[in-house]
Amino acid sequence: MVGRERELAENGVEVKVHSQQGDNAGHPVGASSTLLPKRSTPSPAVPSHHSHHQQYVLSADFRPFRRWMPWLVPLFVLANTVLFFITMYVNDCPKNSESCIGKFLGRFSFQPIKENPLLGPSSSTLEKMGALDVDKVVHRHQAWRLISCIWLHAGVFHLLANMLSLVFIGIRLEQEFGFIRIGLVYVISGFGGSLLSALFIQMGISVGASGALFGLLGGMLSELITNWTIYANKLAALLTLVLIIIINLAVGILPHVDNFAHIGGFLSGFLLGFVLLIRPQFGWVNQKACPPGYIAPPSKSRHKTYQYVLWVVSLILLIVGFTAGLLALLRGADLNNYCSWCHYLSCVPTSLWSCKWQNFSCESSQLGNYFNLTCLNNGKSHLYLLSDDSSSQVQQLCSQLCS
Repeated sequence: MVGRERELAENGVEVKVHSQQGDNAGHPVGASSTLLPKRSTPSPAVPSHHSHHQQYVLSADFRPFRRWMPWLVPLFVLANTVLFFITMYVNDCPKNSESCIGKFLGRFSFQPIKENPLLGPSSSTLEKMGALDVDKVVHRHQAWRLISCIWLHAGVFHLLANMLSLVFIGIRLEQEFGFIRIGLVYVISGFGGSLLSALFIQMGISVGASGALFGLLGGMLSELITNWTIYANKLAALLTLVLIIIINLAVGILPHVDNFAHIGGFLSGFLLGFVLLIRPQFGWVNQKACPPGYIAPPSKSRHKTYQYVLWVVSLILLIVGFTAGLLALLRGADLNNYCSWCHYLSCVPTSLWSCKWQNFSCESSQLGNYFNLTCLNNGKSHLYLLSDDSSSQVQQLCSQLCS
C-alpha cells in the first residue's frame, strides 16, 4: 500500500513515511526557514513500531543544530569601542596640537585632518597603545603587538566600518557555532593578518580588526565547503560569498590600506574553518540522542572522508605557516626581498596615486620650551611646543611637516 501523506500547516513541514517490511524512516520534504543560506535538516529517528502505514510530523521546535545566544561578538564590539575612547583620552590633542578638530570635546578632540583624516588620534599615541611596529617587534621583542594592534583603530570612520562588519558577520556565526570557536577564529585570524603584514610592510605602524574580520569571511567560505552536504542552495551561497570576498580584497589595493593583513587574516580563517567549523554530514544521527522507544536510521559515519582530509591538511598548514612566519619575523626577514611582485597585492599604482613609501628627513633644534623642526625635503620649518620629545613623536611631526 502507498504510505499516507500529511502536511503540518503550523510549521510548513511535510513528512512522508513509507513503510516496507518494517523499515520506518522519516524524511523532511520541505521546510520554511529564515536562515540564509538555507540548510537541510537531517533525518530524524523514528519510533520502533512496526505498522505498515505510519506518519510522523516534526516538532515546530526541531532544529538540526544547537542555536547559541551571541554575547562574545557584542563584547568584542564593546571592547574595541572602549579602547578607542581610552586611546583618545591618552592622545589629548589640545596638549600637542593647535588645530584640533572638535575642540569642544576637550581631551577627546581629534587630530588635524592632514595628520589623520579618519578622525582619530596621532600615530605616536597609537604606537604607545600597542600598534603594530615591526621595529619594536623585531628589535625590542614586543611580539605582543601582533595581537594588541587588532583591538585599536585609527579613527571614528575606521572603527564604525569594522564594528558594523563584525556585527553583521560575527553575530550569525556565533549563533551557529558558539562563542569558543568563533572567538578562536577571530583572534587567531587577527594574529595571522598581523604576521603577514609585518613580513611585507616594514615601515610605519598598523592597527585595526580588518584581519580578524577577513578571517571570519574565510571561515564562512571553508565552512560552506566542508559542510557541503547539509546545505541547500549551495551554488547561490558559494557565489554570493565569493563575490563579497573578492570585492573586499579588491578595496585593499588602494593606498594606505593594509591588504596584507586582510589576506593573512582571510587565509588563517579559511584554514581554521576546516578545523573548527566542521559539521556532521547529512543523514548522520547521534545514536545516544534517540529517545526511549525510538530507533535511529542506519548509522552513517559522523564525517565524510574529505572532511577528515581537509581537517588534517589545514591543521598542518596552520602550524607550519605560523611557526615559519613568526621565526622569519623575529629574525628580521623582509619577504619583499623574495617576492618582487607581492607588493602589488597591497597597492596597485595608478595615475591617481602612488604606492611608493616616501622617506622624510628633518633637522631639529631645541629653543627653550620649544622644538624647531625643519623639513629637508621641502625646506619648511615650524616651531612646536612639546611636552614629550620622543623620537616617535618627532618622526610623526616631521612626516606632517614634509607632506
